[in-house]
Amino acid sequence: MLKLKDITNIIIPHFMQYPLLTQKRADFELFKAVIELMNKGEHLTKDGFRKILAIRASMNNGLSQELIESLPRSGPTSPI
Repeated sequence: MLKLKDITNIIIPHFMQYPLLTQKRADFELFKAVIELMNKGEHLTKDGFRKILAIRASMNNGLSQELIESLPRSGPTSPI
């Protein structure tokens, strides 16, 4: 299993040096943004988690139906 450190130090630099094309490039940039948020520890906060979900929803395949169904709805009484 890859660790966050490996993604940050190996995978991202590789694809920065050898860029992907078309939609895959856009998805990589979004993925990179998520990794940057995680490196800052923002995934551990509600707002950071929301940011990551918003980025994931913007990616090529969007959110899976299973993920949508498993997340509580946003609202004033929602835990997320």
